[in-house]
Amino acid sequence: MTKPTLIILAAGMGSRYKGLKQLDTFGPSGETIMDYSVYDAIAAGFGEIVFIIKEDFIDSFKERAEERYGGKIRCSYVTQELHMIPEGLELNPERIKPWGTGHATLLAESKVSGNFGVINADDYYGSHSFKILADYLTKVEGKSGEYSVVGFTLGNTLSESGSVSRGICSVGNDGYLTSIEEHHKIAKAGEVIEAENSSGHSVTLDIESTVSMNMLGFTPDIFEKGKILFRKFMQDRGFELKSEFYIPFMVNEIMQAGEGRCRVLTSPDKWFGVTYPEDKEHVRTCFKELANKGIYPSPLF
Repeated sequence: MTKPTLIILAAGMGSRYKGLKQLDTFGPSGETIMDYSVYDAIAAGFGEIVFIIKEDFIDSFKERAEERYGGKIRCSYVTQELHMIPEGLELNPERIKPWGTGHATLLAESKVSGNFGVINADDYYGSHSFKILADYLTKVEGKSGEYSVVGFTLGNTLSESGSVSRGICSVGNDGYLTSIEEHHKIAKAGEVIEAENSSGHSVTLDIESTVSMNMLGFTPDIFEKGKILFRKFMQDRGFELKSEFYIPFMVNEIMQAGEGRCRVLTSPDKWFGVTYPEDKEHVRTCFKELANKGIYPSPLF
């Protein structure tokens, strides 16, 4: 039985955080959030890590990763850059913003041979979440179009420092995803949670809504299906300055075409992460408490 691979999306520039969250330290012994994810992934049974990063900091990133994880799990590296678009399409010379999480995931195709998970580098998901995802990826090994998403409760994923973006999940009675829609500008407004949906309209959300924090599982067929969708996206919206090809869009399109389905996996762990500089002290406190409880060693590696 092949161990699943874990793709860690670490190419984001952290515009609201004003720095590289991927390499910032939060643990009591100088750990990054990503360090905890790698630690939990190894314990859960993942066999390889693929980091999606930018060329600008690849040398410093690789040096640190090999120092920490070398010998513990196999690591490989893929860069995400604006010019990495389908052949024959034109790039807007004024474009600066990356193409998004869906694009980043597709770039890892050459490094992945079996089932794989995807996470953000700057989110803490919890050890149980990794175990749940790894077990499901192993369960559906050899199958096609069997995807999964680890769901968290919206109320537990907000920031006190400002608005956030989340993928709001609609779940059927059979436990499978019926749709996932990226929402932006999510924030508490008194007793309600307001947001902007993918169409740009203002909406009110249920605090108990299930959300995706970009912790998903895929079978390898996603690459060919996703590349077709990305080419169409680039043809339709590729010349825009801020359009992004999100993972939720890719999953939705494949599900609606009847070419895949996505199991919603519920995690008992509490998510936390950094969107703004003001979130940093809260995250540091959380990791200190986890170390004091003996949930993690300090240092991790």
